[in-house]
Amino acid sequence: MTALPPDAHDPAAPIGVFDSGIGGLTVAREIMRQLPHESIVYFGDTARVPYGPKSPETVRRYSREIAEFLRQQGVKAIVVACNTATAHALPTLRAEQTIPVVGVVEPGARAAVRATRGAAIGVIGTVGTIASGAYDRAIRALRPDAEVLGTACPLFVPLVEEGWLSHEATRLVAHEYLDPLRDRHVDTLVLGCTHYPLLKGVVGEVVGRAVRLIDSAEETAAETGRVLAERGLSAPAGSAPRHRFVASDAPDHFSRMAQRFLGTPLERVETVTLG
Repeated sequence: MTALPPDAHDPAAPIGVFDSGIGGLTVAREIMRQLPHESIVYFGDTARVPYGPKSPETVRRYSREIAEFLRQQGVKAIVVACNTATAHALPTLRAEQTIPVVGVVEPGARAAVRATRGAAIGVIGTVGTIASGAYDRAIRALRPDAEVLGTACPLFVPLVEEGWLSHEATRLVAHEYLDPLRDRHVDTLVLGCTHYPLLKGVVGEVVGRAVRLIDSAEETAAETGRVLAERGLSAPAGSAPRHRFVASDAPDHFSRMAQRFLGTPLERVETVTLG
């Protein structure tokens, strides 16, 4: 007999985390670090990555399919660890789901508003995230006088996945993208893609150490902890976490890349195709 998934309202149930691919593993890693008793079911939609160039309607459809899959696994909350999916699908998921749904945009926006000194805030992300204006709206809702300067950095993702985290080519690309933001005197920069925390060193060099970098992965993990505590869904202290990793395609590639993002090898990657 197949075991039934745990009750979604059981504090011992896992957190569902999803991304268009592997970048959301930076969020999963932060959840593991900040919430060490929580279990995770991670879904990477590697068959349909990237989401950035796709239409909002398509991204919403993919996100709804993944959220339904995670619900079937008995998760107690869903973390949308993808900036593009958060920008296009978060309101829909929150309207349709009865469990908490946490995105990456609002936590990053709140942290940026807290950190800024002069209200000039830069945001870097995929083409889809920047075009959506999601960070602009979230930041200005909290601080209407903020000057939000968004820049798409599409080459950063392949550079991270190639492992060129401190390569000279990465520095050249970073200067091309970030010099205009530095010249506009931003004092805070939101890393609005979950791949980008791996480039903190190069990004910090280019924009200058006086600029506060906002890591959306760190902020989202902290927000997840707050939401679970408010709902009485925090895992009991002393719980032994169990983590599952699911990819919609190419599990071997996912496993190799995951070691770079998580800092530890994965024992197993399941394959589930959606759509």
